[in-house]
Amino acid sequence: MEDHSQFRLLSERRFAPFFVTQFAGAFNDNLFKNALLLLVTYNAGGLFGLSSDVVVNLAAMLFILPFFLFSAVAGQIADRYEKSGIIRWVKLAEVAIMAVAAVGLWFGWHEMLLLLLFLMGVQSAFFGPVKYAILPQTLDNSELVGGNALVEMGTFVAILLGTLVAGVMMKAPLPGPMIAIAVLVVAGLGLLSALKIPKAEAAAPDLKINFSPLKETWKLMAIAKENHNVLLSVVAISWFWFLGAAYLTQFPGFAKDELLGDETVVTVLLAIFTVGIAVGSMVCERMSGHKVELGIVPIGSLGLSLFGIDLYLHMPAQPVPSDWWMIFTDGSYRRVALDLLGIGVSGGLFIVPLYAFVQQETPPETRARVIAALNVFNALFMVASALLGMLMLGVIGLSIPEFFLVLSIMNLLVAAFVYQQVPEFALRFVIWMMSHTIYRVKHHDLERIPEEGPVLLVCNHVSYMDAPVIAGAVKRPIRFVMDHHIFSTPVLGTFFRMAKTIPIGPKAKVPEIYESAFERIDEELAAGNVVCIFPEGRLTSDGDVAAFKSGVELILQRRPVPVVPLALRGLWGSFFSHCGGPALTHLPTRFWSRIHLLADHPVSPEAASAEVLEAKVKSLRGPHP
Repeated sequence: MEDHSQFRLLSERRFAPFFVTQFAGAFNDNLFKNALLLLVTYNAGGLFGLSSDVVVNLAAMLFILPFFLFSAVAGQIADRYEKSGIIRWVKLAEVAIMAVAAVGLWFGWHEMLLLLLFLMGVQSAFFGPVKYAILPQTLDNSELVGGNALVEMGTFVAILLGTLVAGVMMKAPLPGPMIAIAVLVVAGLGLLSALKIPKAEAAAPDLKINFSPLKETWKLMAIAKENHNVLLSVVAISWFWFLGAAYLTQFPGFAKDELLGDETVVTVLLAIFTVGIAVGSMVCERMSGHKVELGIVPIGSLGLSLFGIDLYLHMPAQPVPSDWWMIFTDGSYRRVALDLLGIGVSGGLFIVPLYAFVQQETPPETRARVIAALNVFNALFMVASALLGMLMLGVIGLSIPEFFLVLSIMNLLVAAFVYQQVPEFALRFVIWMMSHTIYRVKHHDLERIPEEGPVLLVCNHVSYMDAPVIAGAVKRPIRFVMDHHIFSTPVLGTFFRMAKTIPIGPKAKVPEIYESAFERIDEELAAGNVVCIFPEGRLTSDGDVAAFKSGVELILQRRPVPVVPLALRGLWGSFFSHCGGPALTHLPTRFWSRIHLLADHPVSPEAASAEVLEAKVKSLRGPHP
């Protein structure tokens, strides 16, 4: 699986029809919405006696209002019924809405189009929960990040294309009829592709649906709060939409007033930002190693702030009237473009692992309702983003670059709060950075580790970096058992406490720590988790594998579980090993070293004696430490 790109999913029926369906829906939403806004702004001169500015904001509110009103019901329906059937009904509704919209566009009935924009919002609100809840049912865990990356990439490319096509069609001789035909054709294509989506059975078929929006929306929040880490991830995703909405809303004014650009500059900035998000989403698959990797999230959040601050610091000192070509040819304008691209890439790195984490960590029977809660949070944060923009730009009087700077600083504060509340983000970031910068880790046969259920890992103990290297390579979270003395080390002690490492020591010297360790190991295995021990009991002093102690047998007597032997090769001689003297005391001389982590076939608990496991680890490691 690790040797295949996520793009192969686009050729498989379990994913390709769904991808086309969601792409067509996002394209149509934005084609119709932007066409309507352009018609109102340039042709209609306002509706209902209102100015075009008021109508534009009214249209934005009408599209987002259904997410508040109907997300709760949509989440219940997505959990209660078979998901491919729900998607087909939603797409059929889209065809009906677009058929009426086509008539309105053809004859210029713009007032009616506002009502249809609200109905498109309703349709999107019902599609949202099933869109993300279906992925864990059709994809393996190793494909979840790649599938989400494709969905996010497709969504933002569809948003961009829909916006661009709306602008192009508005310049045609008969824009209304052209757009009418386009939205109807795309809706029909979405329905046809939906008919090919394989079945995804109901996760909670006995769920009783309640149609009280306010009451059920409150229940959604309670469901999301059941897992603190999931709730914080939901808030983090919504914060991304807060930032994204703020940037996208200000692009026209930013291009016109700060860059003195024409309409083509707005289009180019939007394209650069959107392409950046798509690229960042796709890069996640490679960076995550085909698993849900929270260590990438801090990289994304840091990039959002750093590129935002750099954008503020490198605005053109004396802007001149510009078009799209100057964005690429003038150095100061090109710096702006690169910063926007960096913000987009960082956004993709930030959001994709979070979506995959929410899907993976949420029970199947409540997954769609948690996604519905996420949609409510997204809508709230986007409204808050618009209000903050009005306050900062209209009342306080900040310039748009100053507003972007405020957003960048706010992002650092939000990130610090989230990572303080959920240390696993920071922990995974440290592990990811270590395993991808200090070392080049080559994995061998790690798929032999069971994907679920309790399992005990045993490995040779070469350096203080053994645990981070293993944690960064194995797809499942691991509880490590390590010598209690390491917890007194200032930096490493804090790190291993964050990792929920289990301290252990000699029974004769620290009996309470010894007994507590075996109790915690048993609890973790009973909960179906992965535990890793280093049966040598200490770091090797000569590079060889020392005799395995009997603690592994005591663990298996209490809780018989499969044992997977691991072997580390190439860490001997590093700064963190005892080669040439005590670890951490000599100057580091090796960087970007290639190391290997190898796994053997699982050993049954009945056959897993200390001697057998020691022999297997030695055989795996080979003659070179």
